[in-house]
Amino acid sequence: MKNRERKNCHKLKYANAEEKKKIITRLSVIEGQIRGISSMIKENRYCSDILIQISSVENALRSLSNNILEHHMRTCITDEIQKGNKEAISEIIAIIKRNK
Repeated sequence: MKNRERKNCHKLKYANAEEKKKIITRLSVIEGQIRGISSMIKENRYCSDILIQISSVENALRSLSNNILEHHMRTCITDEIQKGNKEAISEIIAIIKRNK
């Protein structure tokens, strides 16, 4: 384990098994949508139809990202702040800036 990973062991978990299963299911759906876009391109489908599907994938990823961010803020970040770890605030600011 690298030093950074050892220092931030709390970061090596995500959520409970039920939450993880929901996320994996959503990612599988998104993966299927992306394969569908690839097929549409191979089939020379109309550009507008492809763009609509790409927009759907972008929205699905954004929604998933927002859900994970919310979970992270309500659990990990809150826990770290309660423990007195002020670095957690910098972490969440950096995450929000990257997700714009």
